[in-house]
Amino acid sequence: MPKMKTKSGAKKRFRVRPGGTVKRGQAFKRHILTKKTTKNKRHLRGSVAVHDTDMGRMSQMLPGRGI
Repeated sequence: MPKMKTKSGAKKRFRVRPGGTVKRGQAFKRHILTKKTTKNKRHLRGSVAVHDTDMGRMSQMLPGRGI
């Protein structure tokens, strides 16, 4: 059998942490920032973990990463 390929879009957007959780960036912080409040933009900083309900899709998109 051939090797399973990783989705190239997913490998650019997600990182697997040593504990098995997946790190992702926050959405809604790229453009149209003038109408968003400073507090809202501040809370969109940094990265968060992928929710547990999406981990099945993560393991399909990132095979062989220990998810």
